[in-house]
Amino acid sequence: QVQLVETGGGLVRAGGSLRLSCAASGRVLSLYIMAWYRQLPGKQRELVADITSGGSTNYAVSVKGRFTISRDNANNTVYLQMNILKPEDTGVYYCNVRLDYVDYWGKGTLVTVSS
Repeated sequence: QVQLVETGGGLVRAGGSLRLSCAASGRVLSLYIMAWYRQLPGKQRELVADITSGGSTNYAVSVKGRFTISRDNANNTVYLQMNILKPEDTGVYYCNVRLDYVDYWGKGTLVTVSS
């Protein structure tokens, strides 16, 4: 079993930055792809970014160039650095990992960007 806990959400002005953290416990996740998803108001959950065990990254078009995903395998943690935030980035951000065809999720952290 894996437990994921997101922290770092909050209120920020447009153009500002936030750094989200996802701390994992229960399993060492260094060999697995980890990801950040978000759910915007009135929208379905969508992939924001993911990162492989080797550090290769993938980003949604909407955040490319503004967000950076990274991982610290020694601490079993994944991060999402969010820069140049826009009001349309407002939503709940979730950490995710897939193990043996089962998805594990954190409870989410709310990001609110004011204009």
